[in-house]
Amino acid sequence: MKYIKTKRLILRDWQESDIEPFVQMNLDRDVRRYFPSLQTREESILYAHNAQRGIRDRGFGLFAVERKDTNEFIGFTGIHVLEADDNLDFEFLPCVEIGWRLKKKHWNQGFATEAAKGVLKFVQRQTDIKEIYAFTAVRNKPSINIMEKLGMEEVRTFDHPAIIDGHSLKPHVLYKISTKKERRFKL
Repeated sequence: MKYIKTKRLILRDWQESDIEPFVQMNLDRDVRRYFPSLQTREESILYAHNAQRGIRDRGFGLFAVERKDTNEFIGFTGIHVLEADDNLDFEFLPCVEIGWRLKKKHWNQGFATEAAKGVLKFVQRQTDIKEIYAFTAVRNKPSINIMEKLGMEEVRTFDHPAIIDGHSLKPHVLYKISTKKERRFKL
């Protein structure tokens, strides 16, 4: 099993017991507010299985996040490799992206930032990855706030090619951070 531990969290491999809470999380309109649609049960199950496959195959990925005090699955945080395909054809691909998604009841408690800092520390210590990217809809101020708390810097804005013209989520912003050894990530 892969683990990243922070003060309040454990980032780990996915377990079967995580699947149903993950499915329910992706059916929450507030959780999916900055996505074009909710995720179906099948899409959520496939997403979780792909996240675990990434961890197994690469040694890193989108880790399940568990609270130490309650042992509750609260979402995911991690990194994954993005490559150009039919839905994503950004000029900055391929790249390594950091991402997070938590159940609503765990918002505004610093968990996403804490987990993301743990991931950045892991990247710095355990990989040779030099840069991490993140992007989101320009409207997604909560995620932009986390990116800035991590020390990420805005690179530019762009229109997401997989979102229809005129949709309020089409304008996106790209952030980047260096993970060079001289940089210190404090938890």
